[in-house]
Amino acid sequence: MIDWLTGTVLGKFISTFFISMVPVVELRLGLPYGIAQGLPYPLALTAAILGNMLPTPFIIVYIRRVFAWLRLHWAALDGFIRRMERKADTKGEAVRRYGFWGLLILVAIPLPGTGAWTGALVAAFLDIRLKKAVPAIFAGVCTAAAITTVLTFGAIHIF
Repeated sequence: MIDWLTGTVLGKFISTFFISMVPVVELRLGLPYGIAQGLPYPLALTAAILGNMLPTPFIIVYIRRVFAWLRLHWAALDGFIRRMERKADTKGEAVRRYGFWGLLILVAIPLPGTGAWTGALVAAFLDIRLKKAVPAIFAGVCTAAAITTVLTFGAIHIF
């Protein structure tokens, strides 16, 4: 059944969607994956953006509670949580300075360590409200999608 599903447009859409949800790789891998699988570009783009954006509001609203719960129940994760908080603080400098545009640029740069997950983490730790953070992150994801598209189609034509 899995082979049948992954060979269909729906299967390719779903796999592109889920790959785009994964932290670090996010849309930067999901979109090229969908295109490489033969998914029509508008569907690959839609799946990648939706997959990348789905976790964003949950991260913004719940990440502090999740970190507190993890610290309480799994003390061994404290070092990892501290690194994540330091990362959010470091990445948050531009967001503190430039607000909406800083968050948009942080998310838009298609490199590891940036993206919707990092943007949502930064927004959560800077107490940026959902109604202000989500539009900036969405605009950043769309910009990252445009950059990734250019790089993907450029690589396809070169090779």
